[in-house]
Amino acid sequence: MSNIARILQDSRIIAIVGMSDKPERASHEVADYLLQHGYRVLPVNPALAGKEVLGQRAYANLMEAAAAVAPARIDIVDCFRKSEDILPIAEEAIAVKAGCLWLQLDIINEQAAQLARAAGLDVVMDHCTKIEHRKLAVAA
Repeated sequence: MSNIARILQDSRIIAIVGMSDKPERASHEVADYLLQHGYRVLPVNPALAGKEVLGQRAYANLMEAAAAVAPARIDIVDCFRKSEDILPIAEEAIAVKAGCLWLQLDIINEQAAQLARAAGLDVVMDHCTKIEHRKLAVAA
């Protein structure tokens, strides 16, 4: 089993950093797909904090999202942010003891990846959770 397959099978709670409330945005589409496939989605976007997106309460940051699901943990921090914005997100993912730092398509930050791996997190870069999940469903 691939690392990506294991991560998606073992995970239940996914924080989507950079989540949009606009249906045409990729983050919104991916979140909707993940919700339909049984994942708990935590929208993380300071502009939407306290509002609901796809029926889920949005949080200003990972600390707030993690506190909302405690004692459970965030399994995947799914990032829809520019590569240069990832390092502080990785630091926050480490601080909340997330299981995986996942960077969406075309998002690569080696410094953040090294930091997250050194702290024991799985790291996936330049992959879409929806596309990878769909591949698993087709293969199953």
